[in-house]
Formats: sequence, structure tokens, C-alpha cells
Amino acid sequence: MKQDDILQLFKESNALLTGHFKLTSGRHSDVYYEKFTLLKQPKICTRRCEQMAELLKDSSIETIVGPTTGGIILAYEVARYLGIESIYAEPGEEGRVFKRGFSLHKEQKVAIVDDVLTTGRSVREVIDLVNSYEAEIVGIVLMLDRSGGAVKFDYPTYSLASVSAESWEPDKCPLCAKGEPLTQRGSRKV
Repeated sequence: MKQDDILQLFKESNALLTGHFKLTSGRHSDVYYEKFTLLKQPKICTRRCEQMAELLKDSSIETIVGPTTGGIILAYEVARYLGIESIYAEPGEEGRVFKRGFSLHKEQKVAIVDDVLTTGRSVREVIDLVNSYEAEIVGIVLMLDRSGGAVKFDYPTYSLASVSAESWEPDKCPLCAKGEPLTQRGSRKV
């Protein structure tokens, strides 16, 4: 499936929303990609995860790590296709942490999987966590990069689709200036 087809899935499943949104990053945008509308549909979700796994199949990965919440589902499914384990990173006092007995060992080969990237904060928190265990990150795979490739990591990074979706700091948001009502979605209250 090509990038345009992925974006069409967001549109057709009503996962592409327009309005005035406060993103998980704290930034504001006039477009929101509600990945849970896709993730709640196993037939669509598993196919996307199979595509994500294809991007990693030639790596010698031992573990897939995903940030909560959407990353849990994606990491599990990508790992299932690759026949390896999946763990997830939860919010902690400072950044992400492993709970529930999860851990990594030194030089363990890891790929990070996430849903929608805007600023890269969640992925960077997972990178910091994985690096704290001295594990080796061999790649990062995203369902959608809404930064249009502007957010960079020091690891091979792949996305099923990439768009340049505009977002603004709250004090520079043209929608706030117009008095448009603000909707907050996502799991991180900023």
C-alpha cells in the first residue's frame, strides 16, 4: 500500500479530523489524525502493522518497543509478524519507564514503533529509555509522520505515510486568535 492509500484510509475511516486541536505535544493544529479510529479496526490495523514489520524484516531485531498508548497495539502486532517479543514504555516521573517487569539487556537489538509523530517527544523519550539500558536501536517505524520528515532521529526511520500538517505554539495559534473553540484529544494532558 502506498502513502496515498494510507492517507486515504484516514479519510475514509473518519480518522482525519479538522477543527482546532490541542495535540499531545501541547501544540495546536487545524488537523488531527485520530489513530484510534484505525486501531479499533483489527482488519485495518493488522494490515498496517504487517507493512511496518516488512520495513524491519531484514534487521536482526530481538524486541519491539512502543510508547503507550497506541504504540502498545502497534508494537505487539509488528512483533507478532516478526516472531519476536514486544514491550512498551509508560510515562514516568521524567520521561518513559518500563514497568510490569519489562527490561532490556546491553546490546539487545531493538526497534521502536509508534503511531503518529508530530514533535517526536514520545519517540525521543523511548530512545532515551532504550539507551539507558545500553540496548542497540536498529530502527524506528511510524504509521504516520505528520512533521513531513522535519523531525529527525539518529537512527534509520521509516513511516508508512508522511504529511506536513501545520501546528503552532499556543501563543502563535491563528485559531486561538480567531476565538475558535479548542478540542484536546490524545493521552497526554499538556
